[in-house]
Amino acid sequence: MLRLVLNVIWLVLSGFWLFLAYLAAGVVACVLVVTIPFGIASFRIGLYALWPFGRDVVRDPRAGAASTIGNVLWILLFGWWLVLGHVVTALALAVTIIGLPLAWANLKLIPVSLLPLGSRIVDSDAYLPGQPVLR
Repeated sequence: MLRLVLNVIWLVLSGFWLFLAYLAAGVVACVLVVTIPFGIASFRIGLYALWPFGRDVVRDPRAGAASTIGNVLWILLFGWWLVLGHVVTALALAVTIIGLPLAWANLKLIPVSLLPLGSRIVDSDAYLPGQPVLR
């Protein structure tokens, strides 16, 4: 029940706007055929940013050098301004006591915003033990 309440408050205060930012980044990335994986990653993270409570980010053990190179390109093209959106939103949410947990959740989205390739978003109760969780 708490997850539902937090997700609804999140959706109203910041989730929808962050989702739109990720949607815009995904559309821009899908313009070129070469950057379509960036667009898919942006859409995936956007859905996570829309409803984050009850889900976690785990590292994909199959990720290799290609995801590392892709993450460097992602940071240069899209990641820095998406992280800036998370920081600005977190600062705005941190003004009120009710917004503090939401601000903290916003800051927890920064690692996946910077390094989306080689990560998976899973339900908190469904990921396999032993896999590292990005928190």
